[in-house]
Amino acid sequence: MNPIIRFSNVTKRFGALTVLRDFDFEVKQGEKVTLIGPSGSGKSTVLRILMTLEPFQEGTLTLAGMPYHEPDGHGPFKAREKHLRQIRSHVGMVFQSFNLFPHMTVLRNVIEAPVRVLGLSRNEAECRAVDLLNMVGLADKKDHYPSQLSGGQQQRVAIARALAMRPRVLLFDEPTSALDPQLVGEVLGVIRSLAHEHDLTMLLVTHEMRFAREVSDRVCFFDKGQIVEQGEPERIFSSPEQPRTREFLASVLG
Repeated sequence: MNPIIRFSNVTKRFGALTVLRDFDFEVKQGEKVTLIGPSGSGKSTVLRILMTLEPFQEGTLTLAGMPYHEPDGHGPFKAREKHLRQIRSHVGMVFQSFNLFPHMTVLRNVIEAPVRVLGLSRNEAECRAVDLLNMVGLADKKDHYPSQLSGGQQQRVAIARALAMRPRVLLFDEPTSALDPQLVGEVLGVIRSLAHEHDLTMLLVTHEMRFAREVSDRVCFFDKGQIVEQGEPERIFSSPEQPRTREFLASVLG
């Protein structure tokens, strides 16, 4: 089976700083992969490139066989907006800062993109939204505004909003890092259910190591724009082979 995500020799620079260098990475359909590593190692950049939020300078990237460039010689990420929108329709992303529209109710936050981007009728979008809000335990908050919700509740709405687009790939960029410690569990619980009960392809960037060990099919340790080591969670966390991986895990796990 061809991978749903394939990075091949991708290089990403911010000015003189190279964040990813000749980066190769594949993810299979339905696989749950967690990216761990120190801040600034390139983990979130991988997600932002996949979401078409960042361009890259060299290499190729495909999602479900669709290239992040057009076949007319424009080069990497030189695609027109119409082509990028088509790619984006297959990817959902949950950010650390929620990014809900403050002037919209919870329900409208969830239905806005399916109506505008997918062309769903309002009634169909509302039915889908209520189902998803039920799934994240917030159907009773559908008429509330984000300011009336806790941070954990806002992040659960953000997860429902991402799922409303029926993405093939769901990205989580440190989804609990902006939350108070007592709210982390409720968001991780929703992600745990998604990982165990749905055939979604999921990429997670997180500092919650025990959670990564529990939900992942594969864990990749990043450092300086490269995957230093990857494998099944039990092996990575119990007996990492690379000294840099051991050093990192010792620092975060105590």
